[in-house]
Amino acid sequence: QVQLAESGGGLVQPGGSLRLSCTVSGRTFGSTTMGWFRRTAGKEREFVAAARRNGGTYYASSVKGRFVISRDNAKNMVHLQMNSLKPEDTAVYYCAAAPGSTIVSELTWARPYDSWGQGTQVTVSS
Repeated sequence: QVQLAESGGGLVQPGGSLRLSCTVSGRTFGSTTMGWFRRTAGKEREFVAAARRNGGTYYASSVKGRFVISRDNAKNMVHLQMNSLKPEDTAVYYCAAAPGSTIVSELTWARPYDSWGQGTQVTVSS
């Protein structure tokens, strides 16, 4: 059974930083594309970042330059370092896993991701 578990969410002031982590079990992590999505109330789930098994990383334009996705293949983990946080980054953040064969043009879609974590709340507020 595939399980994804996020951690690291919380309350932070604007301009601050948080690091989210996701541990994956029950799946061959090294052959998996990992992604982070977020959802705010009343909105569709939004792509944030993805990391392919070959090290390629991809970001939404709204977070590029502020967020960094990284993966630790030895520990079956993926991280999202979030810097210069803004109130509009407030959301529930989800990590997700997709087949390693997922093509680049589909990384921003939710559909290829077949396993999801339960989500962790990030609130950016003064």
